Amino acid sequence: MAATLTSERRRLWMLLLPYLVGLVALVAAPAAVTFALSLFDYDLVRPARWAGGANFAELLRDGVFHISLRNSLMFALFAVPLRLLGALGLALLLHRRFRGVGAYRTAAYLPTVVPDVAYALLWLWILNPLYGPLNLFLEGVGLPSPQWLTKPAAAQAAVVFMSLFQIGEGFLVAMAVRQMIPGDLYEMAAVEGARPWHVLRRVTLPMMAPALLLLLARDTIYSFQYNFVPALVVTGGGPPPYATTYLPLFVYRTGFEYLRYGYAAAATLVMFAVTALIVLIQWQIVKRWRRAFTTI
Repeated sequence: MAATLTSERRRLWMLLLPYLVGLVALVAAPAAVTFALSLFDYDLVRPARWAGGANFAELLRDGVFHISLRNSLMFALFAVPLRLLGALGLALLLHRRFRGVGAYRTAAYLPTVVPDVAYALLWLWILNPLYGPLNLFLEGVGLPSPQWLTKPAAAQAAVVFMSLFQIGEGFLVAMAVRQMIPGDLYEMAAVEGARPWHVLRRVTLPMMAPALLLLLARDTIYSFQYNFVPALVVTGGGPPPYATTYLPLFVYRTGFEYLRYGYAAAATLVMFAVTALIVLIQWQIVKRWRRAFTTI
Protein backbone atom coordinates (compact mmCIF):
# COMPACT_ATOMS: atom_id res chain seq x y z
CA MET A 1 0.00 0.00 0.00
CA ALA A 2 2.78 2.42 0.93
CA ALA A 3 4.63 1.61 -2.29
CA THR A 4 1.49 2.34 -4.30
CA LEU A 5 1.05 5.73 -2.61
CA THR A 6 4.71 6.57 -3.20
CA SER A 7 4.40 5.66 -6.88
CA GLU A 8 1.23 7.74 -7.20
CA ARG A 9 2.91 10.76 -5.58
CA ARG A 10 5.89 10.36 -7.89
CA ARG A 11 3.61 10.41 -10.94
CA LEU A 12 1.83 13.49 -9.62
CA TRP A 13 5.13 15.29 -9.11
CA MET A 14 6.21 14.33 -12.62
CA LEU A 15 3.00 15.85 -13.96
CA LEU A 16 3.57 19.02 -11.95
CA LEU A 17 7.26 19.31 -12.80
CA PRO A 18 6.87 21.15 -16.16
CA TYR A 19 4.55 23.70 -14.56
CA LEU A 20 6.87 24.20 -11.59
CA VAL A 21 9.83 24.70 -13.92
CA GLY A 22 7.84 27.22 -15.96
CA LEU A 23 6.72 28.99 -12.80
CA VAL A 24 10.28 29.33 -11.52
CA ALA A 25 11.81 30.23 -14.90
CA LEU A 26 9.11 32.63 -16.11
CA VAL A 27 7.74 34.13 -12.89
CA ALA A 28 9.86 33.62 -9.78
CA ALA A 29 13.31 34.15 -11.34
CA PRO A 30 12.35 37.32 -13.30
CA ALA A 31 10.66 38.71 -10.19
CA ALA A 32 13.80 38.12 -8.12
CA VAL A 33 16.00 39.72 -10.80
CA THR A 34 13.67 42.71 -11.04
CA PHE A 35 13.76 43.20 -7.28
CA ALA A 36 17.55 42.97 -7.21
CA LEU A 37 17.89 45.32 -10.18
CA SER A 38 15.66 47.91 -8.54
CA LEU A 39 18.31 48.38 -5.84
CA PHE A 40 21.02 49.34 -8.34
CA ASP A 41 21.76 52.14 -10.78
CA TYR A 42 22.43 50.26 -14.02
CA ASP A 43 22.49 51.38 -17.66
CA LEU A 44 24.30 48.51 -19.51
CA VAL A 45 27.27 50.83 -20.11
CA ARG A 46 28.77 51.42 -16.70
CA PRO A 47 29.09 48.83 -13.93
CA ALA A 48 26.04 48.53 -11.69
CA ARG A 49 26.21 50.81 -8.65
CA TRP A 50 24.37 50.19 -5.40
CA ALA A 51 21.46 52.62 -5.02
CA GLY A 52 19.46 51.10 -2.18
CA GLY A 53 16.09 52.81 -2.00
CA ALA A 54 17.14 55.79 -4.11
CA ASN A 55 15.18 54.60 -7.14
CA PHE A 56 11.97 54.32 -5.11
CA ALA A 57 12.58 57.71 -3.51
CA GLU A 58 13.01 59.25 -6.94
CA LEU A 59 9.70 57.74 -8.08
CA LEU A 60 7.96 59.66 -5.30
CA ARG A 61 9.28 62.91 -6.82
CA ASP A 62 8.83 61.98 -10.49
CA GLY A 63 5.93 63.93 -11.99
CA VAL A 64 5.76 61.75 -15.12
CA PHE A 65 5.50 58.63 -12.97
CA HIS A 66 2.65 60.21 -11.02
CA ILE A 67 0.83 60.98 -14.27
CA SER A 68 1.34 57.44 -15.58
CA LEU A 69 0.10 55.95 -12.31
CA ARG A 70 -3.00 58.14 -12.36
CA ASN A 71 -3.65 57.27 -16.02
CA SER A 72 -3.36 53.54 -15.28
CA LEU A 73 -5.75 53.78 -12.33
CA MET A 74 -8.28 55.75 -14.39
CA PHE A 75 -8.01 53.22 -17.22
CA ALA A 76 -8.69 50.35 -14.80
CA LEU A 77 -11.58 52.28 -13.22
CA PHE A 78 -13.40 52.63 -16.54
CA ALA A 79 -12.19 49.70 -18.66
CA VAL A 80 -12.54 46.85 -16.15
CA PRO A 81 -16.28 47.30 -15.34
CA LEU A 82 -17.14 47.98 -18.99
CA ARG A 83 -15.24 44.90 -20.17
CA LEU A 84 -16.96 42.76 -17.54
CA LEU A 85 -20.40 44.09 -18.49
CA GLY A 86 -19.62 43.49 -22.16
CA ALA A 87 -18.57 39.89 -21.56
CA LEU A 88 -21.62 39.25 -19.38
CA GLY A 89 -23.99 40.85 -21.88
CA LEU A 90 -22.64 38.80 -24.78
CA ALA A 91 -22.79 35.63 -22.71
CA LEU A 92 -26.45 36.22 -21.82
CA LEU A 93 -27.31 36.96 -25.45
CA LEU A 94 -25.42 34.07 -27.06
CA HIS A 95 -25.53 31.21 -24.56
CA ARG A 96 -28.57 29.64 -26.22
CA ARG A 97 -28.45 27.71 -29.46
CA PHE A 98 -30.16 29.31 -32.43
CA ARG A 99 -29.53 29.60 -36.11
CA GLY A 100 -26.27 31.43 -36.79
CA VAL A 101 -25.19 31.59 -33.14
CA GLY A 102 -21.80 30.08 -34.03
CA ALA A 103 -21.03 32.99 -36.34
CA TYR A 104 -21.98 35.49 -33.66
CA ARG A 105 -19.83 33.74 -31.06
CA THR A 106 -16.89 33.66 -33.46
CA ALA A 107 -17.33 37.37 -34.19
CA ALA A 108 -17.36 38.11 -30.46
CA TYR A 109 -14.16 36.15 -29.86
CA LEU A 110 -12.25 37.01 -33.04
CA PRO A 111 -10.77 40.40 -31.95
CA THR A 112 -9.11 38.66 -28.99
CA VAL A 113 -6.89 36.50 -31.21
CA VAL A 114 -5.75 39.37 -33.44
CA PRO A 115 -2.09 40.26 -32.66
CA ASP A 116 -1.86 43.36 -30.49
CA VAL A 117 0.22 45.39 -32.96
CA ALA A 118 -2.10 44.56 -35.88
CA TYR A 119 -5.11 45.43 -33.72
CA ALA A 120 -3.53 48.77 -32.75
CA LEU A 121 -2.69 49.61 -36.38
CA LEU A 122 -6.28 48.88 -37.36
CA TRP A 123 -7.52 51.31 -34.72
CA LEU A 124 -4.95 53.87 -35.82
CA TRP A 125 -6.78 53.88 -39.16
CA ILE A 126 -10.26 53.80 -37.60
CA LEU A 127 -9.51 56.78 -35.34
CA ASN A 128 -7.83 58.93 -38.00
CA PRO A 129 -9.48 62.37 -37.72
CA LEU A 130 -9.42 63.02 -41.50
CA TYR A 131 -10.39 59.77 -43.23
CA GLY A 132 -11.06 57.36 -40.37
CA PRO A 133 -14.38 55.50 -40.74
CA LEU A 134 -15.46 56.29 -37.18
CA ASN A 135 -15.38 60.07 -37.63
CA LEU A 136 -16.86 59.79 -41.12
CA PHE A 137 -19.77 57.82 -39.64
CA LEU A 138 -20.27 60.33 -36.82
CA GLU A 139 -20.26 63.22 -39.26
CA GLY A 140 -22.68 61.34 -41.51
CA VAL A 141 -25.27 61.02 -38.75
CA GLY A 142 -24.81 64.61 -37.62
CA LEU A 143 -22.80 63.93 -34.46
CA PRO A 144 -19.58 65.72 -33.46
CA SER A 145 -16.37 63.96 -34.48
CA PRO A 146 -13.79 64.01 -31.65
CA GLN A 147 -10.10 64.53 -32.31
CA TRP A 148 -9.20 61.12 -30.97
CA LEU A 149 -5.44 61.42 -31.33
CA THR A 150 -4.90 65.08 -30.42
CA LYS A 151 -7.15 65.75 -27.41
CA PRO A 152 -6.16 64.22 -24.05
CA ALA A 153 -9.65 63.18 -22.91
CA ALA A 154 -10.54 61.81 -26.36
CA ALA A 155 -7.28 59.83 -26.56
CA GLN A 156 -7.87 58.29 -23.13
CA ALA A 157 -11.43 57.39 -24.11
CA ALA A 158 -10.12 55.84 -27.34
CA VAL A 159 -7.75 53.51 -25.47
CA VAL A 160 -10.61 52.38 -23.21
CA PHE A 161 -12.88 51.94 -26.24
CA MET A 162 -10.28 49.78 -27.97
CA SER A 163 -10.13 47.44 -24.99
CA LEU A 164 -13.87 46.75 -25.08
CA PHE A 165 -13.65 44.57 -28.20
CA GLN A 166 -11.01 42.15 -26.89
CA ILE A 167 -13.20 40.43 -24.30
CA GLY A 168 -13.33 37.01 -25.94
CA GLU A 169 -11.82 35.10 -23.01
CA GLY A 170 -14.18 36.65 -20.49
CA PHE A 171 -17.08 36.05 -22.86
CA LEU A 172 -16.27 32.34 -23.19
CA VAL A 173 -15.95 31.89 -19.42
CA ALA A 174 -19.19 33.75 -18.70
CA MET A 175 -21.04 31.83 -21.41
CA ALA A 176 -19.82 28.47 -20.09
CA VAL A 177 -20.90 29.39 -16.55
CA ARG A 178 -24.32 30.54 -17.81
CA GLN A 179 -24.83 27.24 -19.65
CA MET A 180 -24.03 25.33 -16.45
CA ILE A 181 -26.90 26.90 -14.49
CA PRO A 182 -29.66 24.24 -14.12
CA GLY A 183 -32.68 24.91 -16.26
CA ASP A 184 -34.96 23.81 -13.41
CA LEU A 185 -34.34 27.13 -11.68
CA TYR A 186 -35.70 29.06 -14.63
CA GLU A 187 -38.67 26.72 -14.96
CA MET A 188 -39.55 27.32 -11.31
CA ALA A 189 -39.19 31.07 -11.81
CA ALA A 190 -41.50 30.89 -14.86
CA VAL A 191 -44.10 28.92 -12.89
CA GLU A 192 -44.03 31.55 -10.16
CA GLY A 193 -44.45 34.31 -12.74
CA ALA A 194 -41.12 36.02 -12.06
CA ARG A 195 -40.25 38.83 -14.43
CA PRO A 196 -37.03 38.63 -16.51
CA TRP A 197 -35.34 41.37 -14.49
CA HIS A 198 -36.05 39.56 -11.21
CA VAL A 199 -34.83 36.27 -12.70
CA LEU A 200 -31.59 37.99 -13.70
CA ARG A 201 -31.12 39.50 -10.23
CA ARG A 202 -32.24 36.55 -8.14
CA VAL A 203 -31.08 33.57 -10.20
CA THR A 204 -28.61 34.32 -12.99
CA LEU A 205 -26.29 36.83 -11.36
CA PRO A 206 -25.99 35.05 -7.97
CA MET A 207 -25.18 31.77 -9.74
CA MET A 208 -22.61 33.44 -11.96
CA ALA A 209 -21.14 35.65 -9.22
CA PRO A 210 -18.07 33.52 -8.34
CA ALA A 211 -16.92 33.38 -11.97
CA LEU A 212 -17.66 37.06 -12.52
CA LEU A 213 -15.62 38.00 -9.46
CA LEU A 214 -12.68 35.97 -10.77
CA LEU A 215 -13.03 37.73 -14.13
CA LEU A 216 -13.07 41.06 -12.30
CA ALA A 217 -9.78 40.28 -10.53
CA ARG A 218 -8.26 38.89 -13.72
CA ASP A 219 -9.23 41.95 -15.77
CA THR A 220 -7.89 44.26 -13.07
CA ILE A 221 -4.49 42.58 -13.33
CA TYR A 222 -4.70 42.50 -17.12
CA SER A 223 -5.63 46.18 -17.36
CA PHE A 224 -2.22 47.25 -16.05
CA GLN A 225 -0.53 45.57 -19.02
CA TYR A 226 -3.11 45.84 -21.81
CA ASN A 227 -2.69 49.54 -22.57
CA PHE A 228 1.01 49.31 -23.50
CA VAL A 229 0.60 48.53 -27.22
CA PRO A 230 -2.30 50.97 -27.86
CA ALA A 231 -0.45 53.77 -26.07
CA LEU A 232 2.79 53.07 -27.94
CA VAL A 233 1.39 52.49 -31.45
CA VAL A 234 -1.81 54.56 -31.59
CA THR A 235 -1.29 57.57 -29.34
CA GLY A 236 2.47 57.49 -28.69
CA GLY A 237 1.87 58.25 -25.02
CA GLY A 238 0.31 61.61 -25.83
CA PRO A 239 -1.15 63.97 -26.65
CA PRO A 240 0.93 66.20 -24.37
CA PRO A 241 1.31 66.28 -21.50
CA TYR A 242 1.55 62.46 -21.25
CA ALA A 243 -2.21 61.93 -21.61
CA THR A 244 -1.87 58.23 -22.47
CA THR A 245 1.44 57.45 -20.80
CA TYR A 246 0.53 54.45 -18.66
CA LEU A 247 2.78 52.53 -16.27
CA PRO A 248 3.89 49.87 -18.81
CA LEU A 249 4.84 52.57 -21.33
CA PHE A 250 6.66 54.53 -18.60
CA VAL A 251 8.65 51.39 -17.68
CA TYR A 252 9.43 50.63 -21.33
CA ARG A 253 10.71 54.11 -22.12
CA THR A 254 12.67 54.38 -18.89
CA GLY A 255 14.40 51.07 -19.47
CA PHE A 256 14.83 50.79 -23.24
CA GLU A 257 14.97 54.42 -24.36
CA TYR A 258 16.72 56.07 -21.39
CA LEU A 259 18.64 52.90 -20.36
CA ARG A 260 17.75 53.33 -16.67
CA TYR A 261 17.13 49.69 -15.94
CA GLY A 262 17.27 49.96 -12.17
CA TYR A 263 14.77 52.81 -12.17
CA ALA A 264 12.50 50.90 -14.58
CA ALA A 265 12.67 47.83 -12.32
CA ALA A 266 11.61 49.94 -9.35
CA ALA A 267 8.65 51.31 -11.33
CA THR A 268 7.72 47.74 -12.31
CA LEU A 269 7.65 46.66 -8.67
CA VAL A 270 5.44 49.62 -7.79
CA MET A 271 3.10 48.68 -10.65
CA PHE A 272 2.84 45.13 -9.34
CA ALA A 273 2.31 46.38 -5.79
CA VAL A 274 -0.52 48.68 -6.89
CA THR A 275 -2.12 45.81 -8.83
CA ALA A 276 -1.87 43.48 -5.84
CA LEU A 277 -3.35 46.15 -3.55
CA ILE A 278 -6.36 46.64 -5.83
CA VAL A 279 -6.96 42.87 -6.07
CA LEU A 280 -6.64 42.59 -2.27
CA ILE A 281 -9.24 45.35 -1.79
CA GLN A 282 -11.55 43.56 -4.21
CA TRP A 283 -11.06 40.32 -2.31
CA GLN A 284 -11.91 41.97 1.01
CA ILE A 285 -15.05 43.48 -0.49
CA VAL A 286 -16.05 40.07 -1.84
CA LYS A 287 -15.51 38.39 1.52
CA ARG A 288 -17.67 41.00 3.28
CA TRP A 289 -20.31 40.65 0.59
CA ARG A 290 -20.38 36.87 1.02
CA ARG A 291 -20.54 37.20 4.82
CA ALA A 292 -23.43 39.65 4.54
CA PHE A 293 -25.18 37.43 1.99
CA THR A 294 -24.97 34.32 4.18
CA THR A 295 -26.42 36.14 7.20
CA ILE A 296 -29.54 37.22 5.33
